[in-house]
Amino acid sequence: MDRPTDPVLTPPGDRAPEVGQAEAIRRAFAHAWGEMGASWGVPPALARVHGYLLARRQPLTEREIREALGLSHRAASLALDESEAWGLIERVPEPRRTGRRGPAGAAYAAVGDHWQWFGRVVAQRKLREGDPIVAFLAGSHAEAEQAAASHPGDAELADLRDWLGSFLHFVRLFDRAVGLVPGLEPRQLERGLSLLERVPDQTFLRLVRLLVAIPDKEVVPLLDAISRLSPTAARRVTGMVAQLVRTASR
Repeated sequence: MDRPTDPVLTPPGDRAPEVGQAEAIRRAFAHAWGEMGASWGVPPALARVHGYLLARRQPLTEREIREALGLSHRAASLALDESEAWGLIERVPEPRRTGRRGPAGAAYAAVGDHWQWFGRVVAQRKLREGDPIVAFLAGSHAEAEQAAASHPGDAELADLRDWLGSFLHFVRLFDRAVGLVPGLEPRQLERGLSLLERVPDQTFLRLVRLLVAIPDKEVVPLLDAISRLSPTAARRVTGMVAQLVRTASR
């Protein structure tokens, strides 16, 4: 049986000898990043270019990128333009190469802050996928509602109207949750997820179950009031609440 040639599937010891080990790993990472990007709704070529620039961690020209990834000039240009539009990479002056004369050309570098480009991916996916599907579902629900009103005896239309209404509500909730991510500064997003990392799964699940058990009319005003506190006041309140909870749980 022939050995695999895809860099994603080829074992490290079988990689092509014409590039160094570090470069072979970077190219394999870029191809894997491209495959994963497809499942995120990101075009594979765009994700491959982004992944390669992430791993190289330095500005590269269009030629350097397309030769490393085996892309045509057109495919590389389109992927770079789209990556730039998504906010994943930035156009920078080409670093001066030894022996080169004349003005520096254009080069590309990945946005180095992972939390920043992640927020941009989420924002673009919401814009390109979330918003259109919400608008489509809203139109479908309105159409079904109008049809059901015109045919009050049609049980099938009434059932479809009700289902579309509940499904639209579900999609809007999910879309709103996704849309909150780009509204956070990179360091805020990092801090929030870092805190979540430190909280044991069972603690988080117990907290969610507790919030679900409390009526909305009590939880929502409390969360709104807490969100308006200054950092200093929030620290004082946190200490007071922690003491009260310890006392109540004895």
